[in-house]
Amino acid sequence: MIPKGLLFDWDNTLVDSWGVIHAALEETFVAMGEKPWSLEECRERIRASARDAFPKLFGDRAEEASEIFYSSFRHNHIAALRPLEGAKALLDTLKSLNLKMGIVSNKLGDLLRDEVVALRWRPYFTAVIGAQDTAADKPASNAPAAALAEMGLAASQEIWFVGDTDIDMLCAVRVGCRPVLVRDEAPRKEEFADCRPHIHVESCEALRGLIRKMDAQSP
Repeated sequence: MIPKGLLFDWDNTLVDSWGVIHAALEETFVAMGEKPWSLEECRERIRASARDAFPKLFGDRAEEASEIFYSSFRHNHIAALRPLEGAKALLDTLKSLNLKMGIVSNKLGDLLRDEVVALRWRPYFTAVIGAQDTAADKPASNAPAAALAEMGLAASQEIWFVGDTDIDMLCAVRVGCRPVLVRDEAPRKEEFADCRPHIHVESCEALRGLIRKMDAQSP
């Protein structure tokens, strides 16, 4: 059945901003006297918001590290922002079907909204919720619950939560939405033990094709 609404993760689900995230984190690690992560390590390890992750990485210097990271990130993130292939076509299709859409990201809320506006994508989304916009960030249910409230929707399996990581799938389960995984690699047996995705597609274009097929089959 075609969904009634969709919540999207942002980074690596609709846009590619890993380059600028990696550069800002590299600068932060160096300033903190730590060995920087490679780009691939960033992709594998970054899940939580800085609010949740930095105290574990940098201890009592977490606030200092956060200031360094965001100073670097703010200088470069708009210029480096790139939509993933097929993302805009997916959003156009969903909008043509009058499906409500929201974003729930662990990117700091004001930076997230700047990026959405820079791409001229704000009209697609009823709600855009980022890190620190609610009392707790993903995978807690606070942010998606706030987004759904703005969208005038109640959590259910008819609302799809679309993302590329285990945190997204866990967040979907916690708020009571259908978890939809978008990434090249299919879920492995040992992954997602308590938050198995209900749907897996390889790309934005594949998700668009699935939605169009469901719409065509609707009574």
